[in-house]
Amino acid sequence: MPDPTASDAAASEHAPSVAPSAAADGGPSRARVVRVDRGAVRVVPADDLTAEPRHAAVPRDGLVPLPDGTPVPPAVGDVVDVEEVDVTGGEPRVVALHERRTALVRDSAGRTSLEQVVAANVDVVLVVEHLDPDPAPGRVERLLTLAWRSGARPVVVLTKADLVPDPDGMAAQVAELAVGVDVHVVSVVTGRGLDAVRDLLEPGVALVVVGPSGAGKSTLVNAVVGRDVMATGEARADGRGRHTTTHRELVPLPGGAVLIDTPGVRGVGLVAEPDAIDAAFADVAALAAACRFRDCAHETEPGCAVRAAVADGELSERRLTSWRHLLAEAAHQARRADARLAAQERERRKQATREYHRRVRGPRGARG
Repeated sequence: MPDPTASDAAASEHAPSVAPSAAADGGPSRARVVRVDRGAVRVVPADDLTAEPRHAAVPRDGLVPLPDGTPVPPAVGDVVDVEEVDVTGGEPRVVALHERRTALVRDSAGRTSLEQVVAANVDVVLVVEHLDPDPAPGRVERLLTLAWRSGARPVVVLTKADLVPDPDGMAAQVAELAVGVDVHVVSVVTGRGLDAVRDLLEPGVALVVVGPSGAGKSTLVNAVVGRDVMATGEARADGRGRHTTTHRELVPLPGGAVLIDTPGVRGVGLVAEPDAIDAAFADVAALAAACRFRDCAHETEPGCAVRAAVADGELSERRLTSWRHLLAEAAHQARRADARLAAQERERRKQATREYHRRVRGPRGARG
């Protein structure tokens, strides 16, 4: 779970910054990634997030080393070292990534086992869900699992409260899913709940907004900030939203906070750890810990506290099924990741063997 002191540390770590400023000794300068493009990133100085962004090149393979040497793609929110190519105005390039305090991670699209960092060094994950149409419990649970996994603080914001007759009753149902998480009911039309969200915008705090298209994420942000900082679009005839955000971008906000907007999600590839699922399903995890047997499968075993809670109406069957599904999905993702790492290790060994034989045999055509 996130460190409660993380926000204090973030104030200096994530003060607004835009284009990189040259280091006094001519070495790499410290910058913040505000957008990731193909083959390059847009950066600002780490001490001036309101500066004009500029491009910085990344290596051809798109990977930059972390402090431990692990090569990874840069993500919006990353703190990086930028090196000027020459003094005649050549394009700067990213040469290193600083350690990420937090990272919102999802499974990449497709059938690969690669993970995708949606946003780095964030302090608060705003899980935005609409009240009209009805909230999707499974989606809320998945997004909360991703939020807990990130190490940042999750907060649920329920939009379009003015379009439903009983927003408080609907919010109470969502709150049952969001154990230990603040849930705010918001209406941009009436202004309800906006102050509670504004209170999150403390200087130096980085927020990332996630949720489905049509949840009103951009409209919410604009209303909270008091001016248009994000593009908005009309909902489709079926009530679902159109993608108004097509890329991730870090936006400095008045007062010193920063926002990372993300495209709407239609499917969320889960990358979770057991602790993250336990946090998102704290109610189920607590019941499972009370079962008679530590390896209880929560099926027909005697003394199963989980099944007893379902029978008593304390826990819904849907909630239990969702918990099981996410655990199985996370386990599957872990197996895929292990298989990918094993394949990389096999390839590394093959490359080392080929290099050894080249050294032993010497140049092609050499005679003994």
